[in-house]
Amino acid sequence: MCGIVGAAAQRNIVPVLIEGLRRLEYRGYDSCGVAVLGDSGPARARSVARVADLDEQVRDSHLGGITGIAHTRWATHGAPVTDNAHPIFSKDALALVHNGIIENYEVLRETLRGKGYTFVSQTDTEVIAHLIHSLYRGDLFAAVREAVAQLHGAYAIAVLHKDQPHTVVGARQGSPLVVGLGEGENFLASDALALAGSTERFIFLEEGDVCELTLDGVRIADREGNEVRREVRQVAAYGGAVELGPYRHFMQKEIFEQPRAISDTIPQSDSFDASLFGEGADKVFADIDNLLILACGTSYYSGLTAKYWLESIAKIPTQVEIASEYRYRESVPNPKSLVVVISQSGETADTLAALKHAQELGHRHTLAVCNVSTSAMVRQTELAFLTHAGREIGVASTKAFTTQLVALFVLAVTLAKLRGRVSPEQEAEYLRQLRHLPAALNSVLALEPQIIAWSEEFSRKEHALFLGRGMHYPIALEGALKLKEISYIHAEAYPAGELKHGPLALVTEAMPVVTVAPNDALLEKLKSNIQEVRARGGQLYVFADADTRIVNDDGIHVIRMPEHYGLLSPILHVVPLQLLAYHTACARGTDVDKPRNLAKSVTVE
Repeated sequence: MCGIVGAAAQRNIVPVLIEGLRRLEYRGYDSCGVAVLGDSGPARARSVARVADLDEQVRDSHLGGITGIAHTRWATHGAPVTDNAHPIFSKDALALVHNGIIENYEVLRETLRGKGYTFVSQTDTEVIAHLIHSLYRGDLFAAVREAVAQLHGAYAIAVLHKDQPHTVVGARQGSPLVVGLGEGENFLASDALALAGSTERFIFLEEGDVCELTLDGVRIADREGNEVRREVRQVAAYGGAVELGPYRHFMQKEIFEQPRAISDTIPQSDSFDASLFGEGADKVFADIDNLLILACGTSYYSGLTAKYWLESIAKIPTQVEIASEYRYRESVPNPKSLVVVISQSGETADTLAALKHAQELGHRHTLAVCNVSTSAMVRQTELAFLTHAGREIGVASTKAFTTQLVALFVLAVTLAKLRGRVSPEQEAEYLRQLRHLPAALNSVLALEPQIIAWSEEFSRKEHALFLGRGMHYPIALEGALKLKEISYIHAEAYPAGELKHGPLALVTEAMPVVTVAPNDALLEKLKSNIQEVRARGGQLYVFADADTRIVNDDGIHVIRMPEHYGLLSPILHVVPLQLLAYHTACARGTDVDKPRNLAKSVTVE
């Protein structure tokens, strides 16, 4: 969601900026643009198509320069039209790109109109550009510092001014921004990945930082205006092209990468040890008596699943909250809580804000489960467990979800072991089951042809219900989310026992009902729920473990899962739901990897 690339160099920087935008395309965007400083001021090209179209514009117009900024925009304020695309200009002297949302833009806009500024876009971003221009007195760094002190909300910005032709100024609050250090050139980006190939030396700016990039160096001031030195980190950000290989879409590729991703995420040690979560984790784990999990979307569903493991294996009370709701309600902090935040990117704005809120309330112990080692989330928590899903391009998360589940299962067993609730024999069995997961997943992936047959029927529907019980209810939620994300079919999920409390009214022959049916303690209850649907003429599509004795019959369609997998069953049962959503979307002809209105990394509230 939104991407920034900027540079001050001694070469034509436009190819670097365009390539940086290409590497950020997977995050999702509605428009894109690039601006460079020329002899008469900033010049730009903008597009409401893809980066490839912007590149063509740039080549046709011979746009070039040694100082520039570029952007991919995910629309918040204002439709995705050219006038709202970044970079945004002020008085043809200043160019600016912005990630985030400015909450007090309306008040600032009226003040600036009173000073004679004309607004040509519908964006909150234009307020920032005019505000900085109004404060400029020959020092862009000082003007930006003065301007951001008046902004309320989240932002990462990069700014150019025609009177300082070798300077880029950036600032961040609530949105990520990194500085890339080169030889005789320096860079700015919202993600280190954008600068792969240009540098491997990065400074990760902290909240409230303002930075100035020139050919010779970088200076940084903190929120109080004090010049500071930030740690330079060596990061080999892989920037090579990600190839589809034999797959139609990245989502399909990533579904089939899950055995590898899970294998890479499973600890290589022969025991569940607190050190897997970072230095000092043993002392932290000994000091807690409950968990608070904060996450959004798919990551929230991984937290809901983990609650079952944490309470059944470790016997530790666990609360799971949607991050975007947690910070806006009165809550009772417990200094003995371990706050666990979950995010694929580690830059999810709502989750980062919830983490900050929890810390301000007095929660001392925090743990990130994340796929990106350099993310803001990992840097801001006491402990971390890194998943090894690899780069995930498809907007609908798949391998990030299953690797999060592996990480959370490891956490549950580790906490149980420290509390004396797991014997050495049980620990060895859990480890054996984890290590067998990749092979078990390959058996599930072999069901793809049967799922394709179902998807043809689903593609003609506009509504679907998903049912699960116990720790498979969150898996039903995830299945429904996947279907609506990429096929645009309205889908809802319920605990199967809730059918008769309302959802059963929706069941007709036109309503497919997808059911997750593992052979666990709730199987007989689930069978009763299945019969409730069948009696109302509903069409059931059941993913059933081999020994459940649920068979194909009138109104019941069954795909047999290869094996029951006990506590780890949710990791297996989510995969056919991913495949069902994927192939249904393919049958409907949607843009699977870039579904409408969605972005990969949600960096605004």
